[in-house]
Amino acid sequence: MRWRELEDVQVPVKIKLSLLWAALMGLYIYNDYFVLYLPGTIDGMSAGQMGPMGPATDLVLVGMSMMLAVPALMIFLSAVLPPPVNRWLNVVLGAVYTVLQALTMIGAAPFYQIVVVLEIMITLSIIWIALRWPRLTHL
Repeated sequence: MRWRELEDVQVPVKIKLSLLWAALMGLYIYNDYFVLYLPGTIDGMSAGQMGPMGPATDLVLVGMSMMLAVPALMIFLSAVLPPPVNRWLNVVLGAVYTVLQALTMIGAAPFYQIVVVLEIMITLSIIWIALRWPRLTHL
């Protein structure tokens, strides 16, 4: 069977955005998991340290929780929000997370930096797709 014989359906913008946020979450989780294998990480965690963030205070933990919760919520919100709100929320949060990810590369292990580059490619794709959201065509 040739590839041209296979049906190819157009994926709606909302689903594309939702899937990109899901991919981002997967990369976040696994990158942070693999950091646990670096020497000294577990000892630092046991001592209440959160890497370069310093002590794992309530404020730091709440901030990190919010940073992780937003992309997780965007998986759902991208699929259900009305297009105008959806578009700009994806553009703004995509830009914010691109900057946050770039900041995490400083002094990180090479494996971590590679995954962050993928994360940045995803957030830039989110921005690009949201900005190119198709407009209604009136007859």
